Amino acid sequence: MHLAYPAVLSVLLFCTGLYGVLARRNAILVLMSVELMLNAVNLNLVAFDVWLRDALHGGQALTLFTIAIAAAEIGIGLAIVLMVYRNRGTSDIDKLRDTAEGHEPAGATAPAEKAEATA
Repeated sequence: MHLAYPAVLSVLLFCTGLYGVLARRNAILVLMSVELMLNAVNLNLVAFDVWLRDALHGGQALTLFTIAIAAAEIGIGLAIVLMVYRNRGTSDIDKLRDTAEGHEPAGATAPAEKAEATA
């Protein structure tokens, strides 16, 4: 088997996932793009394991660990996205930037400023 075919497919998958992470605004689509990138890495690991004819099959073993980590990551990530959606009503990443402590939404004023404006 030529190593070029799975390597090119892996590069295409990884670039598609990277585009999805950088261009998408929906948190679920970003998580799906991260999974696509992890699958590209898994494809590379298995392809190089077959190409090198490793007796211990280290690439395939590492692929199994990567799949387990990815499953845990997607479970926790989806739980976080669902809780954010329930609290905020959106899963748009750009609209969730004001979740950090100490930041107020645009157009909001402090309570002391509101009291001075009404007095």
